[in-house]
Amino acid sequence: MRWRKSFVGLDTLVAERGDALLATAVLLTGSRPAAEDLLQAGLERLMRHWNRVRGDKEGYLRRTMYHLAVDQWRSRKRRPEVLTSVEPPGRPDGTDELHLRQVLIQALATLPPRQRAVLVLRYWEQFSEAEAAEMLGCSIGTVKSTASRGLSRLREVMATWAVDDAPAWNGAGR
Repeated sequence: MRWRKSFVGLDTLVAERGDALLATAVLLTGSRPAAEDLLQAGLERLMRHWNRVRGDKEGYLRRTMYHLAVDQWRSRKRRPEVLTSVEPPGRPDGTDELHLRQVLIQALATLPPRQRAVLVLRYWEQFSEAEAAEMLGCSIGTVKSTASRGLSRLREVMATWAVDDAPAWNGAGR
């Protein structure tokens, strides 16, 4: 409750003008993360001087943000940023796995129905050889030989496709 009494109007200012202030900060800094930092630093200064600021609190905040931005520019001029050529490693977004799944579905479609059924049951559905044999109504040996021929044919089909069509997937994602 003490906070509400000491900073009367701050929550209204941020609620009503926060988007406009953030947009200004983005223009001053060039990026949203830097703009959020700049706006927060400006709000901290406004709160420190809240009781001394008379009149337009938003104007004070905007002037503070402008001055902080200029200070950052001056600081960078004295101590220029050093850009490195090392890029941070990218985070997987799942597109490679999705592309691999689509390629596998297309490759499976080229196989005869029995080979396709065995491969789907064994490797997609994770059935054991005995479970797949029971599901298909055949012997375990038939499942083994059909899976072997199906995988061999799948490798042949995949090898004939263009390298550009295949995803850059190394299997580490599974």
